Amino acid sequence: MTEVLNREFSRKALVKGGGAMFVGLAFAGVAQATNYPTEVSPLHTGLNPGPLDLNQLDSFLAIHADNTASVYSGRVDLGQGTPTGLLMIIGEELDMDLSQLTFIPSDTNVTPDTGVTVGSSSIVQAGPRMRAAGAYAKQALLGMAATQLGVLVSGLSVSGGVVSGGGKTVTYGQLIGGKVFNVAMAAQTLNPAVAPAKNPNNYKLVRTSPPRLDVPDKVTGSYTYVHNIRLPGMVHARLVRPRGQGAYGTGVKVLSIDESSIKHLAGARVVRKGNFVAVVAPREYDAIQAAAQLKVKYEDNPILPGSGNIVQQLRAQDAAGKTANTATITGNPDSAVKAAAAVLTQTYQYDYQMHGPIGPCCGVASVGPSNALVITNTQGTFRLRTFMANALNMPERQIRIQYVEGSSAFGHCESDDAAAAAALTSQLLGGTPVRLQFMRWDDHGWDNYGPQGLWDVKAAIDSTGKIVAYDNAVWAMSGTNAGETTTEIAGAGPLTNLGTASGNAGPTAYSVANRRGVGKSVPVLNGGYLKTAPLRSPSSPNNFPAEQMIDELAFAAKMDPFAFRILNSGSTRTTEALQSLAVVANWKPRVAASNLQKGNIVRGRGMALANPGGVVADIEVNKKTGKIRVLHLTGVQDVGLAISPGLVENQMTGSLIQTASRALFEGIHYTKSAVTSTDWVTYPIMRFKDHPSVTIAVFQRTDQIPTGAGEPLVPGTPAAIANAFFDATGVRIRQVPMTPGRVRATLKAAGIT
Repeated sequence: MTEVLNREFSRKALVKGGGAMFVGLAFAGVAQATNYPTEVSPLHTGLNPGPLDLNQLDSFLAIHADNTASVYSGRVDLGQGTPTGLLMIIGEELDMDLSQLTFIPSDTNVTPDTGVTVGSSSIVQAGPRMRAAGAYAKQALLGMAATQLGVLVSGLSVSGGVVSGGGKTVTYGQLIGGKVFNVAMAAQTLNPAVAPAKNPNNYKLVRTSPPRLDVPDKVTGSYTYVHNIRLPGMVHARLVRPRGQGAYGTGVKVLSIDESSIKHLAGARVVRKGNFVAVVAPREYDAIQAAAQLKVKYEDNPILPGSGNIVQQLRAQDAAGKTANTATITGNPDSAVKAAAAVLTQTYQYDYQMHGPIGPCCGVASVGPSNALVITNTQGTFRLRTFMANALNMPERQIRIQYVEGSSAFGHCESDDAAAAAALTSQLLGGTPVRLQFMRWDDHGWDNYGPQGLWDVKAAIDSTGKIVAYDNAVWAMSGTNAGETTTEIAGAGPLTNLGTASGNAGPTAYSVANRRGVGKSVPVLNGGYLKTAPLRSPSSPNNFPAEQMIDELAFAAKMDPFAFRILNSGSTRTTEALQSLAVVANWKPRVAASNLQKGNIVRGRGMALANPGGVVADIEVNKKTGKIRVLHLTGVQDVGLAISPGLVENQMTGSLIQTASRALFEGIHYTKSAVTSTDWVTYPIMRFKDHPSVTIAVFQRTDQIPTGAGEPLVPGTPAAIANAFFDATGVRIRQVPMTPGRVRATLKAAGIT
């Protein structure tokens, strides 16, 4: 097996087969909803431009005559298995099997607006709505069954949607199939054990780990992605932009276009609005060739610092008074530092990183004068609808957004931009349906990157090892973008300065009486920075300096890193998570870097808190090549009540491996004019041959409400690897990514060659 995993496969060898899906046009040129059952309640016909009433049970659930049900959560599946988890919650309350339930993809004409699928929020925010819908529906159904069977509600039982009592049975489908409940829910959300919801002690489905419902079709290649969607009369489109973006605010300025350069390509034509340029053709290959061969000249705006000079720019702008500082202070950190037994001052750095979906983003749109259909893998259909209304200058109620899964990427990647580009192109063509897919350089070079960061940290301990002060200065951008690149380039939307940084006063999981956090907001708009947006666990870079500084303080106190964290833990829950991590990882207490090995290849072990949970990294360092190899990652996560431990384990494994890749390989390169990381060579990611083994454990807490599972381990991984590097070499590395070049330079600066 190892031999197979270490092989590199070609794209041609892997990409075999595939399917296509055709969506028929219905009323007023708007496509019918995809993957929906033929039998729906009157609320879910697709004729209502929504949003549906969040107080009404029928907005979330439809029972069919065949004793199955359709569930309308308003959330989307970005690859994390959310539908399975949400169906488990409502199925538990209804006492129905998963096989009886169908998850309906988010659609502004069909599903309620329960918010955007971000920040590990689906189980946390949509889950209580599903629990409420299931509990109130069961309450209503039992009332109907009691009347029909002539049995008191207390004498009824339910299994698989079949109500039994008095020796008789009736199905949910027989009670209400195809009809509406017309029930206003007393509460829009319910937590476990809050009446009429079940007590976790009575769960039969929740807390188990059934197979994910989406995986079989994905494995067999029959699953439909947005890339597979085809509309009648549709043309294919590609963007025409420079290969990499420049500084945010400079956009693209087209100086000239030679449209005759693509006249030899059958049916190819240029579509333009302002500086937005696309090409379309009946055949996708011709659209690709047209984008590659169209001769366009652009204005150059060389105001970026270049990827090696951003720290100097951050500090220079701060010294010149161009940053806006926001401070939060608790206690008196200056006095505490003066009285401390040991004081450490360090600087840490984190590079821009990209979302990088393996399959480039894609959008399909049909935009007529009075209605529009947009199909994409957006994180929020209603949020995108509002954005589209502004971009297309149309009323929201004339726009329908349908979610169809695409290549997933945690955080706000370019899926909405692909949708905007497809919609604008269709509108400029007078309503011709358009399928617009990005090329790799579009996705890489024009991503909404995860923000870079710079931290100056001062922290102090007393003679017992207690942290007495933590002083943190943060240069960073908020991870929130103002709009999509398409509208920026087309001149269809205002630009916003995105440079907000909060006064982050350091790691909150630890008990520290004296803290100061200074957020230094940088002038992003036309200030020489790249456009940014949330990347998986947007605040996680803050944990890289925090958990390294905690480790450095432990070393200064001559304490085991685990014991130091327990000593300074700020809550019982943090302590319990750390204790679980130590057991699962078989942690052996000792001071870090106290057993340095000789030779060229050395090994080390490091830990980091990722509250509520933690990560232990076992690594190998080749001091000659500078390569860090992550051998094993151990993760423990406290998610409160785990709806499906198996789904949580999937997320934990993905978090560890993806973030190990970000820690070691991933960083954006750019010149003064543009991003140069435009493919998988110039932006490398972890390959199968570098894949670490993983051990994970879910810390089940039935006494706590569910919390998010998609992000908590992300913050701990880079710091755990960096702390393991110190344990192996006795040298600190304080910049992500920890590339071989940086490792060699760090070791050389420490006198190790």
